[in-house]
Amino acid sequence: MSIKTIGIVGAGFGGLSAARVFDAMGYDVTVYEKEAEVGGVWSASRRYPGLTTQNPRTTYALSDFPMPSDYPEWPSGEQVQAYMHAYAVHFGFLERIHLNTEVTDARFEEQDMRWAVTVRSTKPAGGEQSTTAYFDYLIIANGIFSVPMIPDYPGTKDFEAQGGQILHTSQFNDRAAARSKHVLVVGYGKSSCDVANAIADSTASTTVVARTLIWKLPKRLANVLNFKHLFLTRLSEALFRYIRLRGFERFLHGIGNPLRRAMLGSMEWVIERQLHLRRLDLHPNKPLESIARSTVSLVTDGFYEKIESGEIGIRKNVEISRLEPGKAILDSGETLPADMVICGTGWRQVCPFLDKAVMQKVTDEKGNFRLYRSILPIGVPRLAFNGYNSSFFSQLNCEIAALWLADYLEGGIELPSLEVQNDYADRKLAWMEARTDGKHSKGTNIIPFSIHHIDELLDDMNMNLAVSTRIKQWLSALDPGDYAHLLPALQRKYARQNTPTVEFGHEKRV
Repeated sequence: MSIKTIGIVGAGFGGLSAARVFDAMGYDVTVYEKEAEVGGVWSASRRYPGLTTQNPRTTYALSDFPMPSDYPEWPSGEQVQAYMHAYAVHFGFLERIHLNTEVTDARFEEQDMRWAVTVRSTKPAGGEQSTTAYFDYLIIANGIFSVPMIPDYPGTKDFEAQGGQILHTSQFNDRAAARSKHVLVVGYGKSSCDVANAIADSTASTTVVARTLIWKLPKRLANVLNFKHLFLTRLSEALFRYIRLRGFERFLHGIGNPLRRAMLGSMEWVIERQLHLRRLDLHPNKPLESIARSTVSLVTDGFYEKIESGEIGIRKNVEISRLEPGKAILDSGETLPADMVICGTGWRQVCPFLDKAVMQKVTDEKGNFRLYRSILPIGVPRLAFNGYNSSFFSQLNCEIAALWLADYLEGGIELPSLEVQNDYADRKLAWMEARTDGKHSKGTNIIPFSIHHIDELLDDMNMNLAVSTRIKQWLSALDPGDYAHLLPALQRKYARQNTPTVEFGHEKRV
């Protein structure tokens, strides 16, 4: 049975790149997005004050559509959303995106080998009426940042009853809402520091409550060298131990280990002094190499200066143990005034529209996603995920994954047996668990191995970059434009410029 119609859930980078690739390959594509605009985490309803990219503009773009040259080096959230909208317009698939449309149910009909996708309007006046459409293939691109995770603090009910507010950073969209209030910002990641920095000059007090301190990377090391030249290259990835070592990596993690440690140590020394971490008593007291265990966070401009001046307070190695009207009690016993608590406490990766039986195949008993190549759920027909690969180059990983999936559907990639796929998932999750101390976003966080993941996908496709390009990427920041030739090459391979679709890819099974 041929695959002709593709349903896509979500219009962030995962959904847009999939729509672009499959539309260009001649498939009939439909995208459902519950928000009022494309953009995913960059849409207006989810943007917090002070939101910017972690990557410089030249590295945070899709391969064949550079960001506008008049954008700043680190674009704002609003600019990224505008860029994503322009991408859909430029490539002519905006009309295939159904905005304000939430997928409430997706069921696979085995007899007809198709997905029945039920949606409803999210417009205030949209009513509860549901409609169902049918697709030969379903791509879930709702993102790993799909549902905000807010701690269930004891005393929340009384705190809110007396006018207190508790919300996630993604739900804090109006800077004025914090004016003249005592605000606690929970967390030490980028979103928490961005929010604290953005509101500190207008609140009665702003205090960051950090359970754990992590290393933060300056945008310019020693205020000179752009961090992309050190952390967005093949060399930077090679400094951290991947699940499988190849080439020069074997040297760096073998007899060249002293050199590798010296390189990381020198960067650690510079960052420590540049940010005055010892003086501020904010040193993480763990090696810089630990950034590979959880998340990589860029320094928010002005954040440490405001801590030093007292404009932002910080309590480290503590948590909120309970809330009372107008105050929060920390597990250290300290009481802080609190009218608003803003939580940068992560996300839950969920697909509420999939039934329990499907989710049991997609995830393990701990809720970890078991995806072959971070794309295909094992043993579930005609279903794929895109964007379940959080990384520095998440947008490019989404695009390459969409190309990989298109090549698979066209018959260009033959999957290994289910036994081999399951072994792959087991080994990958065990490695993630050990490497990150369990902080791997349910198996979806591939930081800092973005380029490694892209290489694996392109190797499967027999379409990896020329050796000269890969050598260039060892010492200079990855340029998404290096991958712009891949979609045209895939179109030529299958003569699919404007030709309708194709037979389903071959698959070995046990």
